[in-house]
This record gives sequence, C-alpha cells and structure tokens, in this order.
Amino acid sequence: MPFPVSCLLVLLLLLGLGLVVLELRHRLRPASPLQLLPGSFQVRRRAQGLEITGEIRIRNPHPRMEVMVPEITVVPTLLGRSDVSQVRHELHITPLHPDEEARPDGYWAAYIVKGRKTTAAHIRLNFTAPGGLDLESVLDTLWMDIHWVNYGPFGRLQRRQGILLPLQKPEPGDPSAPGWREGERCRVLPVRTHLLGVLDDPLEVLQRYTSGLLQPGDVLTIGETPLAVIQGRYHHPSTVEPSFLARLLCRVFHPTSSLATACGLQTLIDVSGPARVLGAWVVGTALKLVGSKGWFYRLAGEQARLIDDITGTTPPYDQTIVLGPDQPAAWCERMAAALGVAVAVVDVNDLGRVKVLAASGGTDEALLMRALRPNPAGNANERTPLVLVRPT
Repeated sequence: MPFPVSCLLVLLLLLGLGLVVLELRHRLRPASPLQLLPGSFQVRRRAQGLEITGEIRIRNPHPRMEVMVPEITVVPTLLGRSDVSQVRHELHITPLHPDEEARPDGYWAAYIVKGRKTTAAHIRLNFTAPGGLDLESVLDTLWMDIHWVNYGPFGRLQRRQGILLPLQKPEPGDPSAPGWREGERCRVLPVRTHLLGVLDDPLEVLQRYTSGLLQPGDVLTIGETPLAVIQGRYHHPSTVEPSFLARLLCRVFHPTSSLATACGLQTLIDVSGPARVLGAWVVGTALKLVGSKGWFYRLAGEQARLIDDITGTTPPYDQTIVLGPDQPAAWCERMAAALGVAVAVVDVNDLGRVKVLAASGGTDEALLMRALRPNPAGNANERTPLVLVRPT
C-alpha cells in the first residue's frame, strides 16, 4: 500500500477513535437524574392582594441512585404594565414528602429522593401593594424561578428552572373585529394571546383564542418558539456546563448565531452529541472551502437551526436558551384533528424568511409562504404567536 494512503488511513482511524472517546466521555459524564415537574397553579384575588398557590413534583427515574435535595427556593419576578417595584411578596414552601412530615417552622430539611420515587412541594406566594395601587391593573405575568440543589454521586449541582404563570389573559378574538390583513390571494389575522408557558395546555390555548374565528379551509400557524416553551424546552444558561469543545468551536460561528456562545453550542452538543457536532463542523468546513455552504446545519441535526440563545425570545424567556419544539409533525396532526382545520408550526423572521417546520396533512405550504413572508406575527413583544391564514 502506498505510504500516503497508509498515512491517510491512520489519520482517519485516529479521528474515528477520537470521536468515539469524545462521545463516550460526554455520555458517561456525571449528571443528576432528578426531574422537576410543575403541577397546576391557581391565582386568587384577595382583599389584600393576590395569592398564588400550586405544586411542583420532584421525580427520580433512576432505578438505584439516591439523590438529596438539601435546598429549594423560589425567586418570583413580576412583569407588569407599569412600575411594580412597590409590590411586596411573601413566600411559603411546604414539603409534601410521602414519608416525612413537614416542619412547623417552614424549614426545608434535606430530603433523599430514592430511586423511582417522587416527592412534591406546595408553593404559596402572597403579593400585596400599598393602598391606592390596583394590582389587577398593574400585574401581567409571574415568572417563578425555582432554584434547587441536587446532591449525590455526581457532586453538588445548582439547578434552576423557570415557570411562567399568566395573571391576565386577553379576551378571545371577535370574528367581526378588524385586524385582518390582505395578502397575496389570502387574508391573514395575527391572534393575540397571553404570554405562553409550560403550564398551558396547547389545545386549550388554540381553542380559547381561535374557536370563534376558524372556518373550513383556514390554516392556523404557531411559532416554533412559543410551542417549544409550552413543551418546557428551555433552560437557564447557568445550568449548562460548557465543554472544551463548545468553548473552542463556538468561536467559528457568526457573532449573531445562537451557536456563537459556549452555552448555546453546548446545548446543541447535549442534544446531538459531541462526535456528530465536531464531525459536522469538519465536513461542513471542508465543503465550504469548495463552495458548498450550509452543510454543518444539515449534518449537526435539526436543532442546530432551531436553538435560540438568550435575547432571542420575548421576556422572560430572553434569559433562557430555547430549543426547537419536540415532534412538531405529530403535534400538528393532533391539533388539526381536534380543531378541524390545518395546523402548521413555522419559523418566520423580519427578513422574509419562512420555514414550515411541520404541518398537518393537506396543508398548502405555498399559501403559508405567501402569507407569512411579511412576518405578521412580528419578532418583538406583540404576543401574537398564532396567525390565522385564510385563502381568498
């Protein structure tokens, strides 16, 4: 065998072994199995202000590992229509352990969540304001930032998870109200909703805001990011541990890319795996040198194009990294069957770029391209994640 060919084969073998080691190190890295799952929350108007109550569950799906939760607290952030600095809050977290009584003094004692077991906690937040300030007219949304510690064989991990709770909801759209926009052989209606979050049921959201508007032949679209946050596909960058590969490779992306930060790229690595991401970059760079662009995003997995780094979404999600939605095609089919119209998940920007991530069967994608090119939903804080498209 010629010497150059032998050298090439050795290099390819070393590269392959390196990718295997890289992937194994990633998959075998220590991590906590605990999952924090939000339950239902209620908002009650009181004479003194607002009372928010609800539950969170902490689940351990691991068959053997026992993990301790020594600390947990909630940091509430209020979003309002005006200054909310005068609003005060009082927080109570009550353990609901299946085998241990809660302390009467409210102290959270370190608790062991055993393998395949679940515990819970009750959260109560009371908001009050000085006389003369009408909370009903000021407050809009509550962001509950849950800080909790996981302690076990993996070490001590500080975890953080946000839950959004709407305090006000707009009225459903009126079919006779103005707002329709004329397009190319179609009419388009941006549909205003409350700020969406993981506590929302997507079908209930669609029915609440569009049930009086839908007609046969319509196509109802939802932005990929609003659907992703409903599915809980977001996390705070403080919970991401960037690897050396992420810190190094993120520097080659354009500064405006969501992969141009170590945490943004590490999010993709966590989804696709380091070997796939590195391999996509090597192949993509080689093909780019001969004039063929875009191969990294084709090879690195669907999420490479869909991840939104911080500042890429509306507050309070602008503090988080948001992935693309999970199984959007199946979701569209379920929603279409329930609503009786076509449903699509789309990604649209102000530059006229329209991408249909998924759509129910029979959807006219050419119609969506014409209708959504002007970006009727907007990219700011319009709160119109739904857009109704009607052919004319």
